[in-house]
Amino acid sequence: MNLVRKKILIIEDEPDIVRGLRDSLEFEGFEVMSAGEGREGVRLAREKGPDCVVLDLMLPDVNGYVACEEIRGFNAVVPIIMLTARSQEADKIRGLEVGADDYMTKPFSIGELIARVKAIFRRLNRLSVQEELLRIGNCEVNIKKHTLTKGRKAHPLTFYEVELLKLLHERAEQPVSRDEILDKIWGIQAYPTNRTVDNFIVKLRRKVEDDHKQPKHILTVYGYGYKLAP
Repeated sequence: MNLVRKKILIIEDEPDIVRGLRDSLEFEGFEVMSAGEGREGVRLAREKGPDCVVLDLMLPDVNGYVACEEIRGFNAVVPIIMLTARSQEADKIRGLEVGADDYMTKPFSIGELIARVKAIFRRLNRLSVQEELLRIGNCEVNIKKHTLTKGRKAHPLTFYEVELLKLLHERAEQPVSRDEILDKIWGIQAYPTNRTVDNFIVKLRRKVEDDHKQPKHILTVYGYGYKLAP
């Protein structure tokens, strides 16, 4: 573990869940802070600058979608893992659309959540030794700043959007299967789902392509996955 402890912010109103997560994360060497309401969680995210946020969807004041959007308004980089008691795919898709990087459905395994947090930090550590800028068409992707610049407009990128672009760029002109994308980026085979990959691709096309309905750079390989034509 690094000498500087990573800070995890838990925004969750169920004390038993907070207690279990706090005990387990602190045992692993993380510094943990928590908030029982969305507004308080957003305030802590702004003032304390956590390295990762674990965010419950159902909160007593504002829901997790609102809190996620507000955090993304001032921090486009921090990884956000959303916790939800809802299993409907539409709820998960909405979470990704407002800026969540990952999600877990309650009841969930604390061990699996910690594994995901550790995987995030392993990938972030690798960013410091990798190429900083990627070129895709008339776009420039800054890996370290998590931005995509097209013309004069800069778009913020979330953690997993950067990871997905990096993987496709490393394998430019080669098809990459959905299963491989899930395994290499999310770190656990067959989870979340292939639909998650598709939703991230849709989001990236809206930022990269001149016409997201007729993509020229992020291409579908039907029945298999995707490939990048830089």
